[in-house]
Amino acid sequence: MHRTFLLAATILSAATASAQTNFAGTYNGAGTSGGSCSMSYSISGVEPSGTGPFPVFIYLVGTSETYNNAAAMAAVNAMASKGYVAATVDYAESQFGTCSVLSGKSSCVFNPNSTLSAVSQLCSRAKADCSKGIVVGGFSQGSILALLAKNYDARVQAAYGIGMSNVYSTYDLSTCVSNGNRSLPSDRLRAVDGERDNFAGGTQSAVQSSLQNVTGLTCAAGSTACMNANGSGWIIVKNNQVADGSADHCYMRASGDCFGSQNSLDGNWNNGTANWSKEANLQWLTNFTTK
Repeated sequence: MHRTFLLAATILSAATASAQTNFAGTYNGAGTSGGSCSMSYSISGVEPSGTGPFPVFIYLVGTSETYNNAAAMAAVNAMASKGYVAATVDYAESQFGTCSVLSGKSSCVFNPNSTLSAVSQLCSRAKADCSKGIVVGGFSQGSILALLAKNYDARVQAAYGIGMSNVYSTYDLSTCVSNGNRSLPSDRLRAVDGERDNFAGGTQSAVQSSLQNVTGLTCAAGSTACMNANGSGWIIVKNNQVADGSADHCYMRASGDCFGSQNSLDGNWNNGTANWSKEANLQWLTNFTTK
């Protein structure tokens, strides 16, 4: 009986893993300086095998990242398994920018009035129903584009940001990302940063200050989480929670610093159950869509 159970579980697991379909597409986006939506970019997605229709998840990578790197695809595959038409979207990520530049990039991705935008391309898929809600996620520059998404598409319901800040080295984005300065309300946001995030100041106190600015939630100095009743808020990843001992800007990577491999993930982020892990935050997003 025990062997039969194990065999059945293995077959079920294999069936579940294969019960998804990959797809690819393109959309028209902005250049490195924003501007018109006239450049072609790739979309890489995964959708459940069922007929649906399903809500939609969109992920955006960080500066100089490949749009279908390991973290992006881990998030996309996880959301497809939760019943979403899920995709990672390429854009002009090679350069960062001001609020104006980043807003231009985000608007091209999330313009519901253009049939050539990424959101329109995804929402037009046979298995997609964006009236059930759109949820978004992203890393660094991509987290800002995700945070601004609701400025352009009211169907965006919640956002999960990795390495999200109101400041990035010399860029101060407070006028477009701070609490109250964009359409997405802070009770629909989860921002998760490493305590040594060098782009947000490099110390836990600086990172906490930035997260409080973005979310509007203030907790005692040294806190590692500050949450609303619905699970929105901010989380700080501690050095001892990641395998390499350095919770920097790219804490979700196994290699540590942002110059390491994009295709090697920290196991605690990718497979763990802590509040800062991939699973915990993607599962939180599912609270804001209908199935």
